[in-house]
Amino acid sequence: MWVDPPRVPAADAFKKAHPEIPINIVQIDGTVGGKTVQQQFAQFDAAKKGWPDAIFFPSNDDIAWATSAKSNYAADVGKLMPDVVSGYDPAVLSMCDIGGATRCLRNDAAPDVFWYNAKFFKDNGYTLPTTWEEYATLGAKIAKEHPGMISGFTGDAYAPDRYLWAADCSTNDTVSGTKVLINLDDPKCQRAKDLLTTLYDGKALSTSGIFDADAAKVGPNLVMSPGAVWWGDYLFNQTWKIPAGQMQATTPLKWKGESKPSTGDEGGGLWGLSSHITGKQLKNAEVFMKFVVSDPAWQVDLSTGLPAYKAVQDAWIAKQSAASYYADTAATFASFKPAISAVPSGHKYQLYSTGSVWTETVAPALVAGKSFADAWTAFGTDLNNQAKSQGYTVVTSK
Repeated sequence: MWVDPPRVPAADAFKKAHPEIPINIVQIDGTVGGKTVQQQFAQFDAAKKGWPDAIFFPSNDDIAWATSAKSNYAADVGKLMPDVVSGYDPAVLSMCDIGGATRCLRNDAAPDVFWYNAKFFKDNGYTLPTTWEEYATLGAKIAKEHPGMISGFTGDAYAPDRYLWAADCSTNDTVSGTKVLINLDDPKCQRAKDLLTTLYDGKALSTSGIFDADAAKVGPNLVMSPGAVWWGDYLFNQTWKIPAGQMQATTPLKWKGESKPSTGDEGGGLWGLSSHITGKQLKNAEVFMKFVVSDPAWQVDLSTGLPAYKAVQDAWIAKQSAASYYADTAATFASFKPAISAVPSGHKYQLYSTGSVWTETVAPALVAGKSFADAWTAFGTDLNNQAKSQGYTVVTSK
C-alpha cells in the first residue's frame, strides 16, 4: 500500500485492526503537483508489473493518468465495492466518476470555507465580508492599515482551486474524452482575475504557498482567506501554531449579484485500487480501501479532515469540536458540511495539472515582482499548451 506521509497513520491503523492481512506500507512523495509517482507508474506500466495494490494519490490530478488508456491502473470501485460507493454524497465523489465508472474513493471532503482571525476583526472593528468583492476590498484596506497582515496565499498548487474554481472559471471542464473547455476570458474567470489583482496590488497576498517552510512565519499574520476545512487543525493549529481562540470559519462567500455561496475545493485526496490484482489479493485490498475511507479508527480518531464518507462525518465533527481550538467552535463546524454543496460542479481532473501550471507560471512571476496581469497571461498560455501537449483539443465554449 502506497501512502503519503499524512496517510501513514491510516495504514498503521489498518495494520492494527486487521493483523490477519499482511501489509507492506510504502511512504511516497506527497508533494501536491509532483511527478515522482507518475514517473514510477510509467515504469510499472512498461514492465507490466510492480504496481501497488492500493494508493493514496499525492495529487488529485493523478487520477487522470491512472485511468488513462495507457495506464488503466485504477479499478472501477463502483463495480467492485458498490456498498461503499453508496455511502458517499454523489457530489463529493463526482471527480471519481470517469467515463461512467467510479475509479477512486475520496478520503475527505475538502470544500473551502471562509477563515478569519476573529480576535483581529474584533480588536480592530472590521466587519466580516460576505461577498468575494468585499473580501478583496477589505483585504487591501487591512494591508494598508496594518502592513504585513495578509488575506491569502498564492504560491501553492491549490491556489487556482481556491480562487478560480470558486469563481466557476473553466480550466478543467471535460467536454469529451479528448476535448476540454479552457476560457480565461470568460467573465467568471475574469472576476477571479480582478479579485486577485485587487488583493495583490493592495499587498494583501503572500506569494508563498501554504506548505512552504516560510509559510509558518507568515501564517500567524493571516487575517482572512478562503481555505479548506482541513486548514483549521492541520495548518492553523498543528503547523503554524496560531494560538487557540483566534481563528474561526464561516460559510463561503457569494459573488456579487448571486444568491448562493460559491467556493473551491482543496484536496480531499483520492484512494485508488489496482485493476491488476485478483482473488484473495484483491479482496484484501478491498478491505483496506473500505477501512481507510469509512472506519472510525482512522476517519474519526486520527484524520484531520472532514471525512468524505457520510456515516462518519458527524462523529468526526463531535470529536473535533471537543478540542475547542476556535474562537467559536460551534459556528466553525456548522460551516463545514454546507460548504460541500457550494462547490461548482463540472470541474474534473485532467492529464494536465492546473496546479502545477500555476506554480510554474503565476507563483514565480509574482515572486519576481511582475504584475498579476502578466502572471495571468503566462498561466493561460501555458495551461492551453499543456492541455494540447496531452492530446486534448481545447475549446472556449461547449
